[in-house]
Amino acid sequence: MATVWVPSLLRDLTAGRETLVVPGRTVGQVIDTLDERHPGFRDRVCEGGQLRPEIAVHVDGRLAPLGLRARVGEDSEVQFLPAVGGG
Repeated sequence: MATVWVPSLLRDLTAGRETLVVPGRTVGQVIDTLDERHPGFRDRVCEGGQLRPEIAVHVDGRLAPLGLRARVGEDSEVQFLPAVGGG
C-alpha cells in the first residue's frame, strides 16, 4: 500500500495525521480511498474530474504529470503539494 503524505492544509480532514497508508494503483484510486476514509478529501484536491490547478502530486519524489492516471506502486510515496508557479 502507498504511503500518502498529507499537507498541513488537508490535515483537518485526517484528524491531524501527517501520513496515511492506503491501497491504490493510480493517484485517482488513492484519492478515492482517501475520500472514503476521510470524506471531503476528493473535493479539496480535485475539481471537474481532475486535480485542482493549485495542487501538484508527486509519486516517489517525482512530479506526476499524468495526474489522476499516474501509476502508484505498492511501496510508493504520494505527496499532494501546492503547485509552484513562476514568471
